Amino acid sequence: MIKRFLAVMLFSLYAFAAGESLVETTKIVKGEVNPLQEFVGTLKFDRNSLLAAQNSGVVQKINFEVGDSVKVGQTLVQIDADILNAQVQSAEANFLNAKRDYERYSKLLETKSISQKQYDDAKLNFITAKSTLNELETQKEKKSIKAPYSGIMVEKPINLGEWVNAGTALATIVDTTKVEITFNVPLNIYNGLKKGDMYDIRVGEHLLKGKMSGAIPNGDKLTRTFPVKFKANSKDIFVFDGEEANVNLSKNAKQEALIVPRDAVIKRFGQNVVFIIDDKMIAHMIPVQVVAYLESQVAINGQGLAVGQDIVSKGNERVFPNSPVKIINK
Repeated sequence: MIKRFLAVMLFSLYAFAAGESLVETTKIVKGEVNPLQEFVGTLKFDRNSLLAAQNSGVVQKINFEVGDSVKVGQTLVQIDADILNAQVQSAEANFLNAKRDYERYSKLLETKSISQKQYDDAKLNFITAKSTLNELETQKEKKSIKAPYSGIMVEKPINLGEWVNAGTALATIVDTTKVEITFNVPLNIYNGLKKGDMYDIRVGEHLLKGKMSGAIPNGDKLTRTFPVKFKANSKDIFVFDGEEANVNLSKNAKQEALIVPRDAVIKRFGQNVVFIIDDKMIAHMIPVQVVAYLESQVAINGQGLAVGQDIVSKGNERVFPNSPVKIINK
């Protein structure tokens, strides 16, 4: 409290030394709004994948450590494929021979130098050789476990040289650029939501834009609430699975509140504030609570606020507590 008071005093002295701040103002009005209620939810990554071996073998290479960033298609684990490699080489040779025979027999058939059966046998041999080669190449490809998308490696439950069977867990990867946040809300709150609309969701010190993606009709019998899910982009910030998230959602009820432009509310000293102007052209900072958002306007509550007061709507980033101002839109 003492630190905040000293900061306010320093800002005030600076403002008086700097002279008047040029601002635009508007009048505080009263209106009916749906009040906001805060809910606490849980964040999880939208894509969290456990990668498993598709066939058995010895772990030959592990190309990642827990915490590494990887790109889509990057080989993460290589299972020994020496036997398959030899089989693929043999199948390639058989395929090339079968292909040459098929092409040669095709020309001979045109000149009727061979029977239809000889041609059909050569064609079948070619198709069989091609199918065998494709199958072996597919099996060889399955020996390389690749990243299905770009992400962060969060688990490595295997060791180099370890024998694994088909289905053995090899790694866990998460996509940290997209998250899903779940809140449990009552029905009267859900009725005020709209699928596809964007909502401000606070995660730690970050503010995410969350899109309401749907509700799960599986309510909690004790609290009479059910899960509502939001999708958000978290590409440029650090969040973790299970982190707490907060959102303010409108109730399905009306109440009277003071309404001002959204730009009138700014952050100072870690809280929402507005600046009102007295008859001596002095700006006074008042902490406020946001009651509801109304497109370009916002409903607020704050001690000392009243309908008809002049409130700074533009230029408030240059205003300091108890500093002189000049209104330019009057």
